Amino acid sequence: MGLKHILLVMVSLLALLFAGCSYYGGEQAQQPVSQPISGSTIEVTSSGFSPNSITINSGDTVTWINKDSAPHWPASAMHPTHLLYPETGGCIGSKFDACGEIPPGGSWSFTFSQKGEWKYHDHINPGSMFGTVIVN
Repeated sequence: MGLKHILLVMVSLLALLFAGCSYYGGEQAQQPVSQPISGSTIEVTSSGFSPNSITINSGDTVTWINKDSAPHWPASAMHPTHLLYPETGGCIGSKFDACGEIPPGGSWSFTFSQKGEWKYHDHINPGSMFGTVIVN
């Protein structure tokens, strides 16, 4: 099997994973905020995540609220695999993944059960939007 063939297979698999994530994860991530949110919240704007770093306890839930006019997609680092947070599942690799776009006014929540410092990014803007959740 040549290098070109291996690269073609890898690119095809990544494309399939991304397509599946968009298809299966869209409904979960696109729920608009309809009631007050308890727990820790992070606002997503065109400037990034606010706060950029947050400290919580294991078992706490963090909710990302999209306050921008464009969609966003919070997911565990590293792009594009999302494998830094060790709890497997989700649509690409880690459970810490919205698995789809959060529309303007929408939100997505995740409960952290693993202690550590968990970097994340906006899958739509992977080169410019980053944050950190520190779980004690």
